[in-house]
Amino acid sequence: MRGLEMSTAAIIPAAGLGVRLGGEAPKAFREVGGDSLLVHAVRGLSAATAAGLSCFVVAVPPGTEDVVRKQLDPYVGPAELRVVPGGAERTDSVRAALDLVPAEGIDCVLVHDAARSFVPVDVIERVVAAVLAGAPAVVPVIPVTDTIKRVDGDGVVVDTPDRSALVAVQTPQGFEPSVLRRAHAVEGAGATDDAMLCERLGVAVRTVEGSEDAFKVTRPRDLLLAEWILAERGAR
Repeated sequence: MRGLEMSTAAIIPAAGLGVRLGGEAPKAFREVGGDSLLVHAVRGLSAATAAGLSCFVVAVPPGTEDVVRKQLDPYVGPAELRVVPGGAERTDSVRAALDLVPAEGIDCVLVHDAARSFVPVDVIERVVAAVLAGAPAVVPVIPVTDTIKRVDGDGVVVDTPDRSALVAVQTPQGFEPSVLRRAHAVEGAGATDDAMLCERLGVAVRTVEGSEDAFKVTRPRDLLLAEWILAERGAR
């Protein structure tokens, strides 16, 4: 890994089209402040120096590999950059990227959505620290503030879960490498994140404190919030 003793690899699935966001470009290529969400995501991960990142593996729309590699290379620092064509589903993209994560010398694998481009450094470092301390799977979370209703197939409310026991999950999610590989070796249908795959194996998933800044850019209005966060950080 370019001669550095680091132990974390970061996988970024960035092959999604982002239909709800609109626009002609895939979601990860949409710009905020003149740079793509993907660039912001890689730059943010690179800033987490305590995470010991030695390898980035990015899954992108097929045919864009060379363009993305040139775009991201200035931001990965001493870490190695690998770019792979993504798949039809998120789990396909993560699995393709995981195949390129070195089999030796990696103590933690992060899986990070490019659409959560502004996650603070301390969140990233908390996730990695928890994995290195022995947790097999770790997710950053924030409390749920809305009242949540569970409904049946007809849209009728079944019950109201106690929101004190509910959290919203973010990325990056961190994993002991062999755990993540085992999770992706089984059927991933219906899984919305990698922690869910680990849950299916009976793996205990630990939570750490997340951040409201780690929101997911999904709809056009989210780009406005992203612009505001970027401006606020620039003003500090």
